[in-house]
Amino acid sequence: MLYDHRTYTCIPGTLKKQMALYQEHGWPIQTRHLGEPLLYGPVETGNVNSYVHIWVFKDAADRSQRRAAMQNDPDWAAYLKKSAEAGYLISQENKIIVPAPFFKD
Repeated sequence: MLYDHRTYTCIPGTLKKQMALYQEHGWPIQTRHLGEPLLYGPVETGNVNSYVHIWVFKDAADRSQRRAAMQNDPDWAAYLKKSAEAGYLISQENKIIVPAPFFKD
């Protein structure tokens, strides 16, 4: 298994707007290509202007294939354009995590 952990930070006061934009325009497309995430939610301690999502893939090839299909979807491109025009996001951090050998998921 491979976990794709992403943290997005929004301009203060815009987190709810970004989540609403994503819910309407991004969620249906992303879940169509990537499946349901392990977790998707706003941060409650630390940087409260951010949200996290974690996607699970069989391996790097599975992740690459699914993400390539999403990137080639015109609906995803339209969502990215809407998100950029809204201007709520200020940073993104991605981490690829593999489970320890003793961890059974």
